[in-house]
Amino acid sequence: GSPGARVFRRTLRLPYGTGIVSVDEAAHEQPGAGAEHRGGWLDARIHLTDLRDLTTAVGRLRRLFDLDADPYAIDARLGADPRLAPLVAARPGLRSPGAVDAEECAVRAVVGAGEAGRLVRRYGKRLDAPCGVLERIFPAPSELVAEPGTLGALARALTDGTLRLDPGADRDDAEAVLRTLPGIDARTVALIRTRALGDPDAQAPGEESGASAAGAWRPWRSYARQHLYVEGQL
Repeated sequence: GSPGARVFRRTLRLPYGTGIVSVDEAAHEQPGAGAEHRGGWLDARIHLTDLRDLTTAVGRLRRLFDLDADPYAIDARLGADPRLAPLVAARPGLRSPGAVDAEECAVRAVVGAGEAGRLVRRYGKRLDAPCGVLERIFPAPSELVAEPGTLGALARALTDGTLRLDPGADRDDAEAVLRTLPGIDARTVALIRTRALGDPDAQAPGEESGASAAGAWRPWRSYARQHLYVEGQL
C-alpha cells in the first residue's frame, strides 16, 4: 500500500504457543503543520495463546522492522556518497528489513514464494482460532527434514544445530555453514545474512569491484542496497 496506509499481518510460531500480529502505520500531527502526516510510528496488536511469549513477539517485530537501528549515523555515512546522497535525502531513516522468524526467512529465501505456500498448505499446523486468511503456522525446520534437495539439507542443518540463525549466532559461522549446503548460491547467502541475521553490512555478490568495496558504504552496505532496491536500481 501507499506510505501511511500500509498494514502488515501474519502468524507467529513462538516458544510457548502461537500468535497473530497486525501492524499498521499510525497517523500523527507533524510539529507546526496543520495537515495530518502518516507513518510516524507503528501500532502493533499482538494476539497470543500464551502471554509468556509477549517479550519474544515484541523482539521479533523490532528485528523485522529494524527498530533498533541508528538512522542518523547511517544517513550521515551513506549521504556522503554522491550516488546515494539523493536517495538518502528522499528517504531519510530508511531501514533494512529483518525477519520475524529467522529460520522461516532462510527457508523462504531458498524455495521462493510459490513453494513456501505449498509448504504451509502441506505442513503448516492450523491455528486454534484462525483469523481471516491467517489459518496456519509456517512449518518448523524439523517438519521439513524429509524434503529433498536444498530445502531438506537446510532444514536438517537448522534442526540439528549445525546452522544457527538466532540473535546470538555468529554471522560468519552461519555463512560458512550455508556455503556448504548444496544449491545455495552467494546471493541467497547474502539475503539470509541481511534479513535473517540482521547484518547491517552484508556484502552482496559483485560488490568486490564496486564502490562499496572501497569502504564508501561501510559499515552500512545492507542499507545502501535497500536504498538502491527501493529506487529500482537493483
